Amino acid sequence: MAHHRDETRAAYDGVVELYASLFANRLETRPFARAMIGTFAELVRATGNPRAADVGCGPGHLTAMLHELGLDAFGLDLSPGMVDHARRAHPALCFQEARMESLPIEDGALGGVLAHYSTIHTPPGELPELLAEQVRVLAPGGLLLVSFFGTDGPEPVRFDHKVAPAYSWPADHLAELLAGAGLVPFARLLHDPATERGFLDAHLLARRP
Repeated sequence: MAHHRDETRAAYDGVVELYASLFANRLETRPFARAMIGTFAELVRATGNPRAADVGCGPGHLTAMLHELGLDAFGLDLSPGMVDHARRAHPALCFQEARMESLPIEDGALGGVLAHYSTIHTPPGELPELLAEQVRVLAPGGLLLVSFFGTDGPEPVRFDHKVAPAYSWPADHLAELLAGAGLVPFARLLHDPATERGFLDAHLLARRP
């Protein structure tokens, strides 16, 4: 089961500088994703617990955005190369190497978890375990924003992502998994980014009761 994580880690370690340069604009050209992250940050602040984890943080660009939006944000990533880059790019923030399935965070500690396209490489059979870990670290009332490639089909679709094999998900199906993990999905945004890949950009917001 860990084989795909080793491949994903190695793949991202090999594209750190290119990946960081591609996302240097921090969503300036992606208004829908930017709006959802802003909404997420506002709702996390309203819980009174601004501590938030950017899981699968990559080069740390969204961790920095969450910090600017008033959250006590830190980043976690599987790739040591990405973590090293994030630390150099954002020295005032905390970044740590970690697996999403085993977060180095105490139970119920966070007001928010951001999973921005960081679940896409997880095989469907392993995703419930990953989501259960996000729930574990959220305080009651805490929020999870998960962004992913959406599909209109009935089942997840495996595709060749430019970095590592990935999966697109029907939004209803992923919302059911969030509910099964103990969260209450309450908002979603789906839109067509007009890419050649043909998937939707999808964002789901859920709250821990």
